[in-house]
Amino acid sequence: MKTIITSTGEGANSLFDLRFGRAAWFCVYDDESGEVSFVENEHMNAAGGAGTKAAEKAIELGVSKVISGDFGPKAKDVLEKFNVQMVIIQGDNNTVQNVLDNLKS
Repeated sequence: MKTIITSTGEGANSLFDLRFGRAAWFCVYDDESGEVSFVENEHMNAAGGAGTKAAEKAIELGVSKVISGDFGPKAKDVLEKFNVQMVIIQGDNNTVQNVLDNLKS
């Protein structure tokens, strides 16, 4: 199963991003292979529709779970349509590595 974790940067030591559609990066974790990769969110600065475009990218990446701090209504609609689980984490001091460690345990 693949999971996206929203990130402020391209690395496990980057801070967890509380925004989904406007997150700078998506950390993609594959729990079957243990592979971790980072995909830049090319729509983070879109004038509008960033959440919808980010949700479409998540579907394209084949994820079944997204972990972020918040999801807009349009992004939620797209993710729900494709049965992607949304997990909300609060707190701005989390790193991507902390979230990964919690997923792996």
